[in-house]
Amino acid sequence: MPASLERRLPLSCFIIAVNEADRIAPVIESVVGWVDEVVVIDSGSTDGTQDLAEKLGARVIHHAWPGFGPQKRYGEDQCRNDWVLNLDADEVMSEELIREIIALFAEGPPAHPFYRFRLRLVYPGDTRPRLWADFHNYVRLYDRRAGRFADSLVHDNVQTGDIKPIQLHCDAWHYSYRSFGFLVEKLNSYSDLQAKSIIKQNRAALLVRLPFEFPLAFVKYYLFRRHITGGRKGFAFAMINSFFRFLRIVKLLDALDARRK
Repeated sequence: MPASLERRLPLSCFIIAVNEADRIAPVIESVVGWVDEVVVIDSGSTDGTQDLAEKLGARVIHHAWPGFGPQKRYGEDQCRNDWVLNLDADEVMSEELIREIIALFAEGPPAHPFYRFRLRLVYPGDTRPRLWADFHNYVRLYDRRAGRFADSLVHDNVQTGDIKPIQLHCDAWHYSYRSFGFLVEKLNSYSDLQAKSIIKQNRAALLVRLPFEFPLAFVKYYLFRRHITGGRKGFAFAMINSFFRFLRIVKLLDALDARRK
């Protein structure tokens, strides 16, 4: 617990997890002690994630996997505080971000309901983000009375309505991939989910995108998202993600063809 913090913030941190025993400890350790509670929603781990999380001070609840959005909505419901902090089992709070959030609560719960912060990517095997690391920028600190996670199987974003989130200055670190093999498996599974959850897609537009998806995605990842600063790992990351952008189009077309039969 930070030395300047006399009591825990009126804030619940909830984490969804399955088979995360190899990497969830730093996540819990980065929040336990300064938030009021840590809640882990486990969907059936077989590697000891539950016992490890409990030993680190988290309250563990089993809930069968219903999809990303529904699982996070369930997590919101299990928290005893209206102010919640959501982390995934591979996202570690930096000391700077912790201090920034503690300062927000210095005079009690913040007046504004939504705050977002950057999650900077850390390559497999690295301990820190690379120079100019790319990031996702999500609402993860919020008052659940004002907004909830979307009820989507694939997308897990907080719905803020017409209220603009406030941007926090400091970052969390995102250890998203255990290995590049894990990255391939994760993107393949994610593209399967996207194909299954399609509501309406323009087949002609997908066919037009098909030959251009890979090269344009590579330019986006390697240059505009600055993986060019990541050396060999940056090149591999850009290539893998670009291929799966292409594969997603292929799977969507297959799903549309199957529905027409």
